[in-house]
Amino acid sequence: MTARILVVDDQRSNVEMMAGVLKARGYSVYTALDGQQALEQVREIHPDLVVSDILMPRVDGYDLCRRLRAAPETALLPLILVTSLDAQGERIKGLEAGADDFLSKPINWEELFARVRSLLRVKALQDELKDVNAKLAERVRDQVSQLERLSRLKRFFSKPVAEAIVAGGEELLEPHRREITAVFLDLRGFTSFTDRADPDEVMDLLRAYHATLGRTVDEYEGTLEHFAGDGVMIFFSDPLPVDRPAERAVRMALALQEAFTPISEAWAKLGHDVGLGIGIAQGEATLGVIGFEQRWEYAAIGNVPNLAARLCGAARAGEIILDAQTETAIAQIVDTDPVGPLTLRGFAQPVAAFRLKAVRGASL
Repeated sequence: MTARILVVDDQRSNVEMMAGVLKARGYSVYTALDGQQALEQVREIHPDLVVSDILMPRVDGYDLCRRLRAAPETALLPLILVTSLDAQGERIKGLEAGADDFLSKPINWEELFARVRSLLRVKALQDELKDVNAKLAERVRDQVSQLERLSRLKRFFSKPVAEAIVAGGEELLEPHRREITAVFLDLRGFTSFTDRADPDEVMDLLRAYHATLGRTVDEYEGTLEHFAGDGVMIFFSDPLPVDRPAERAVRMALALQEAFTPISEAWAKLGHDVGLGIGIAQGEATLGVIGFEQRWEYAAIGNVPNLAARLCGAARAGEIILDAQTETAIAQIVDTDPVGPLTLRGFAQPVAAFRLKAVRGASL
């Protein structure tokens, strides 16, 4: 693009002469007859370089320079001051005002061209740097936005899944069907505890419970579906498949029972009897984002999460109850006792169920 040069001088003949020689060199040249007019031109045409006389009415060259330097958008605009006075003294004043270069009258045209070329190179580098900075700022904004999205997503998904979605995998959240292993947790004795305990004690227990839960779910790469007071739903193998989802589910359940034991014992010393019951079921479910504009949730819908919740309701404090499909999937590594068939609300037929006793072999 052709460089734009603004020539400023209160003598029309001087302006026209300099404009003519610069135009002959291929530049786009604009003119102003004093500093005030020059400021207006700068706002309008955004020149790449200003060549200005010093002695002018209203706004002289020094004041023009100071005003340009004071405005952020023109603080780096190259400016050459032209003087017919004491060159040394004018240069010092010009430097203090912020001038980039100087020319003495009568003007040596070859010197003018050389200084113009030099300052335009500087301007081009400044523009390039500004463009790089703008792109960098945009990248930073994008990264901050991604971090904010990642932070929100990590409330529901393990870190690898959240990162995959942020990286462009939002189709993972589209409605679909998939086989999952669902885990439902609930605190036994929590309702009576809330009736007798202070509000602060209730919240302290929930914070300890949820903190333990969060660490363990993340360790086993589960997807946290929702909190409903003390009830929590987690599922495995969605939105990204994982290896051995049923085994992950039962190992996580055992880890949660173990981690909750000291919490339960601490509250028992204060006279509160609370324990953790867990139900686990496996099978196909419908998964996707549900909700409304101000609040979205990623949910599993169907018999499998319902069955996990009902099995959890049948579990006593410290127990983990499995459905038949989960028990079959991990039969070679678990010890169980049959506890069914169970008659569960919402299920027309009694449901085969198994109490988990232990898991054999090393952890995942």
